Amino acid sequence: MTKNAIIFHGTGGNPDVAWYPWLDRRLSERGYRVERPHHPGINVEPIAELLPKVLAAHDFDADTVLVGHSGGAALLLAVLENLECAVAQTILVAGYATRVNGSEEPVLKDTYDWDRIGAHGGDLYFINSVTDPYGCDASQGRLLFDHLGGTQIVRDDGHFGDYNQPFDTFELLERLIR
Repeated sequence: MTKNAIIFHGTGGNPDVAWYPWLDRRLSERGYRVERPHHPGINVEPIAELLPKVLAAHDFDADTVLVGHSGGAALLLAVLENLECAVAQTILVAGYATRVNGSEEPVLKDTYDWDRIGAHGGDLYFINSVTDPYGCDASQGRLLFDHLGGTQIVRDDGHFGDYNQPFDTFELLERLIR
């Protein structure tokens, strides 16, 4: 089987910003088939409407690596919960599982089947920052770690890319992906 990676952008983002194109190139050079889909409904559409579209748009198998940033990381919780197979690896960058900063979060579910998510997530990594301006901080990463195990990595890197935070490369991600 061919190794594949799917990189999910965050809320209001698109696949051509931040470190997404850089990671695509680096993984492609290593033989991965990489997808950087544009899902403008992330954190706009209710998860019950968005999830079936995302599941239908991608193939997931034991050789799949999932990378999600911010709202894309939150989306991956519902994706993993609804897969019929385990993926190789899941990396949630600035991920979160509860409302942050008091904002509406249509990408989140009210409750999660954490056992099912853990069973489908493969090697799980949570990368969060102590200085995340949106509340997708180390405490959110700890919540995910407490529910799912895996590896929590805490940095001091803001939101790992945003309209006012250039973050064109992300060497840590490349090192984590097998």
